[in-house]
Amino acid sequence: MNIVLFDRPNTKANLLPFTFTRPIADIRIGILTIREKWEKMLPADYSYLTDSYLNRKFPFHKSKQNLYLNGSVLPDAKLIAAIHALKENQLLKRGETPIAFYGGIDTIEELNASNFHESLDQIDYSEDLLAINFTYDIFAKNREAMLRDFELITKGRKSHKIEDPHTVSYNSKDIFVEEGAKIRSAILNAEYGPIYVGKNAEIGEGSIVRGATAICEQGVLNIGAKIRGDTTVGPLSKVGGEIVNSVFFANSNKGHDGYLGNSVIGEWCNLGADTNASNMKNNYKNVRIWNYATERFADSGRQFCGLMMGDHSKCAINTMFNTGSVVGVSANVFGHGFPRAFIPSFSYGGVQGMTTYPFAQAKAVAEKVLVRRKKSLSEVDVEILTHIFETTKKYRPGQR
Repeated sequence: MNIVLFDRPNTKANLLPFTFTRPIADIRIGILTIREKWEKMLPADYSYLTDSYLNRKFPFHKSKQNLYLNGSVLPDAKLIAAIHALKENQLLKRGETPIAFYGGIDTIEELNASNFHESLDQIDYSEDLLAINFTYDIFAKNREAMLRDFELITKGRKSHKIEDPHTVSYNSKDIFVEEGAKIRSAILNAEYGPIYVGKNAEIGEGSIVRGATAICEQGVLNIGAKIRGDTTVGPLSKVGGEIVNSVFFANSNKGHDGYLGNSVIGEWCNLGADTNASNMKNNYKNVRIWNYATERFADSGRQFCGLMMGDHSKCAINTMFNTGSVVGVSANVFGHGFPRAFIPSFSYGGVQGMTTYPFAQAKAVAEKVLVRRKKSLSEVDVEILTHIFETTKKYRPGQR
């Protein structure tokens, strides 16, 4: 069977800056990306129906029989059963949210045409549905996603033993350690939720980890890290300092002291030493956060909301981020004081003012960062970054 994970344009806009560089289903929440969850629960050949500029990296494939799945929806056993019962010309939906259907459409425009939905027999799904619709859903729903993933990944399997005699574990039955993981003189407390330690991951001396937490494959907790739960450290990410309820997608660093809470960090990001991000306003009001769909700040409905940082962005030592800050793709933030709460893609500077980060310079930095991980910036990646640079000009001072 051929399965296509589709993006809904408005949802994709609400999930920017993370969806500038990926389809929705490539977002990590819990332990796995959304696509990886579907692949484990519903094995098949997968592809994407997303923005055209992403097609070379995330291709779309169609065959004689195609099942289309909403890329923002996280699967569970009940949903899989409902999809198995789905027939031709039926659309499984919950409220106004389309979940799954069989079909042969080729573009997002076809999917969003009103006559398309009207042509299908609509089947209402009455069970609870876990989905991400806004950037802050990624951290807010991370715990629930992690509990599901932990069960999915570890069921029927046996954890590797923690051999280090100086590591203290609480509720060890809910600690799962993959092959090659290295743990030294740490405190692992799974009384508040499970702890997953991925293949070849490393937990440094003096680290304190409270569940639910996932340190994914080759992820690193630097010495003395304090992970306060509901946090995902994505593959090949290195973190330190104090972190709570935050998600690092992959290949990103926050290697030093400093506080990060209720935040989402994309790929290839670096937070300088003693970077701190506020996650609550002094007046205890709901946090307002930049929304790309409406191009204005909007009430998140949340009292806690920290930093949303898109791929390839960096900040210098001692950077301070306002509550609910949104940083786009390939931004370079530095300087004293709090910069504005919305920093456009390819911006350079801080509270003293922002200017355009020249594309050639941003590209050169990205190339150097990937080389350090023995990877290279592909022609396709450059095309995607070029598209983002051009389409986000309107947000940068003097670039409209």
